[in-house]
Amino acid sequence: MHLAYPAVLAVLLFCTGLYGVLARRNAILVLMSVELMLNAVNLNLVAFDVWLRDSLHAGQALTLFTIAIAAAEIGIGLAIVLLVYRNRGSSDIDRLRDLAEKTGEADAADGTPQPDTKAEATA
Repeated sequence: MHLAYPAVLAVLLFCTGLYGVLARRNAILVLMSVELMLNAVNLNLVAFDVWLRDSLHAGQALTLFTIAIAAAEIGIGLAIVLLVYRNRGSSDIDRLRDLAEKTGEADAADGTPQPDTKAEATA
């Protein structure tokens, strides 16, 4: 078996997945692109395992481990995306930046947070 054919296919799959991660805004499509990248890695692992004629089949065993990790990643990722969609009404990744906690903008130089001015005004 020539190693070039599966290696070129794996590179094409990985580049397609990388483009999907960098260019897409929908979280579901980003997760699908990550899966495509992991499948390219799995293809390389199996191809090199066959090419090296490893008696332990370490590449295939590592591929099974990668598939298990990918399944867990998709399960947790889809749960998070569904919760965000339910709360926000959109799965746009650019809007997910609003989820970060905002700390006080005017922190003191010694690291202690300043009290919130809105809370002082209402108290």
